[in-house]
Amino acid sequence: MATNLALDDKLIIDAQYIGGARTKKAAVTEALEEYIQRRKQMQITSLFGKVDYDPDYDYKKTRSH
Repeated sequence: MATNLALDDKLIIDAQYIGGARTKKAAVTEALEEYIQRRKQMQITSLFGKVDYDPDYDYKKTRSH
């Protein structure tokens, strides 16, 4: 899908340099992937302390030999 965006050239150049991307498209794609990954991690960390667990659960019993 072709998309035209008005992006800050300085940011793109910096992203290409720092990330080692050969093209603007590669730099933007990598930045979006990292952005999405970071946001997903933030959602997961918001669950810390909220998920109940069974203290009697024995993970060793579920292992196959």
